[in-house]
Amino acid sequence: MKINVIVKPNSKKNSIAPNTDGSLVVHVNAPPIEGKANKILIELLADYFNVPKSSIEIVAGLKSKNKIIKVLGK
Repeated sequence: MKINVIVKPNSKKNSIAPNTDGSLVVHVNAPPIEGKANKILIELLADYFNVPKSSIEIVAGLKSKNKIIKVLGK
């Protein structure tokens, strides 16, 4: 399954909110430096979809706020 994700780094707390278009808005409390925000993003999505972190893959947008995420096993 592939999902469009909009990441909001440097937020006060970590949270995930679904959008009406089927995408997700993910608030991450880590800065977008050295992949810290991406690491937290993967951990949050793994918990959200109840899959291991190894099942979450960033397909596009590694250095962008708009990402395409692939969730294996869903």
